[in-house]
Amino acid sequence: MSVPKKYLFWFAQEHVDFRVAEIDSILSLFKIVSSKLKPTEALTHQPYWIVETDCEATIKKIANRSVSIRFCIELWTQASDFSKFHESLRLYSNEKISYHSHREKSFKIIVETFCKHFSQKEKVAKIETLNYLPFEGPVDLSNPDNSFYYIEYYGINSNNKSEKPEKLFFGKWIADGQRNLIQKLSLKTRKFIGTTSMDPQLSLLMANQAQVKNGDIILDPFVGTGSLLVAAAQFGGYIIGADIDFMMLHARTRPTRITQKTRSSDESVAANIKQYGKSSCYLDVVVSDFSKAMWKPQMRVDVIITDPPYGVREATERIGTVKKSPIIQENQVSTHIPSKIVYSLPLIFNDLLKFAVQHLVLNGRLVCWFPVYRECYSIEQLPSHPCLQMIANSEQILSIHASRRLLTYMKIREPCDDDAVNTLNMLDFREMYFALRDETRKEKRTKQAIERATNKAKWEEQCKK
Repeated sequence: MSVPKKYLFWFAQEHVDFRVAEIDSILSLFKIVSSKLKPTEALTHQPYWIVETDCEATIKKIANRSVSIRFCIELWTQASDFSKFHESLRLYSNEKISYHSHREKSFKIIVETFCKHFSQKEKVAKIETLNYLPFEGPVDLSNPDNSFYYIEYYGINSNNKSEKPEKLFFGKWIADGQRNLIQKLSLKTRKFIGTTSMDPQLSLLMANQAQVKNGDIILDPFVGTGSLLVAAAQFGGYIIGADIDFMMLHARTRPTRITQKTRSSDESVAANIKQYGKSSCYLDVVVSDFSKAMWKPQMRVDVIITDPPYGVREATERIGTVKKSPIIQENQVSTHIPSKIVYSLPLIFNDLLKFAVQHLVLNGRLVCWFPVYRECYSIEQLPSHPCLQMIANSEQILSIHASRRLLTYMKIREPCDDDAVNTLNMLDFREMYFALRDETRKEKRTKQAIERATNKAKWEEQCKK
């Protein structure tokens, strides 16, 4: 039986509130149930996670899926001060180190810090303090046989950091996370984008929380330019999208890039998928009104992943009219463009949860964004359904007043006739947003008027003197 080893995962300090949810989803996806591989809330405060296992392949599975993780090392030693650290590392089994110290094996040591910056000269000095390690092979900074990390952690508070590190770590590199996908899917180089195209890192986090895997059917009912589907395709999902905005899906809207005067003729969601070599994953996108039933009742998908419009940067619309008895003449039918009315947020989420309950497979996941007014937020405001269990609820702060929460639901049973969506406590974010904006503008105008009057009075007083 293999002896368990300790491993340290090192995280990027971005979207910290999403770490635990992502790792939990990855563990569940790969059916990793070890109690020693259970993330804790401490992950939302510190950038590292130490686990113990006798299976290195499990560690690589986690790292090879996560976009929050930067790298993982086999942890050889850790301490809270320099003397204990070096003493512990010296005592580390020579047998274990000798395996990596063969004359023909090249190596490099990487110095990593948190909440403190080292110059290159200082990093070299830190490496020199480790000269007692029995590495006999040549140093290779480009493509070494073995890489090692020396880490100094100075706490989480950059405004009140100590002179000495709180923690010191040393170990052998095992795997990197999937941070390279963030650059690969960058909006700067993407063929087709819009004003609300989702950031690649958040899109990938959503795909992980949705547990997208090879062969899954993924649907985004508010697809826009397809950013969420691009991320889902990276993990092998077959993707379908729908949106009411005909002009957006056909790339006839005003270009988002300042340097671009007109849309290219080949811009589309399909072009985005092709750009990343995932055309085989693309099924289709269609123009449709989500409030109208379009799909057959027996249609099933594995994942619904979406960012519904909030009515701030993009309109929330559905087909309808304020007229009581609208009449369309027969000669107008072929060219008729249906009128639209406001599609309120409570109604959108009511329809979204009902749709998920009907069309998700059992244990399938719904991952969606939900906007909130921070001062009034409570968990009771979130929409719910008896057939959906909320798995995760992570916050991305947008401003002092507003944020959005990434909600992950899992379908736990098939619906009954009397099941209903609960949106009773849900506030309309759009109404609150514009009410606050108007109030803020009014206060600003009042303040400016007072300042002008005060400056005028001071100027008149100076003129009299």
